[in-house]
Amino acid sequence: MRIKSLFTVMLLHLEDSAKMLIATILLVLSPLLAFSKTPNCTGKEQWPASMSFVHLKNANLTDNNKLDFTKTKIIRLASEKIGKDIYRQIHYITFIEKSGNIIEVITSSEASNEECSMSDVDVYIVSRHLEK
Repeated sequence: MRIKSLFTVMLLHLEDSAKMLIATILLVLSPLLAFSKTPNCTGKEQWPASMSFVHLKNANLTDNNKLDFTKTKIIRLASEKIGKDIYRQIHYITFIEKSGNIIEVITSSEASNEECSMSDVDVYIVSRHLEK
């Protein structure tokens, strides 16, 4: 209780510009704090990457012997809350074959804080990048 009172007294004595600076910092940081609560499904062994590989393998686009799994990269592009502890997540995954061939996919799936496999994984192969 004493800390709260001390904080209140300090806040009352701050200049308006300092109060504005604190408010701006809190406003800027609030999305980052909210983002940290979303499920982390970005690992190489997590659902989006694993199922992407299965889809690529089933389509005869690659296999276990061709891929260098140590070079696989996963980036979460988006995570949107769509229900109670259910998030739609979009990942960009890069697989690199031992030959140097690069296979890029984008996935869409649903996850919760307890489980990354709340839905099937939709896999889209990136066929090419357009130059500026």
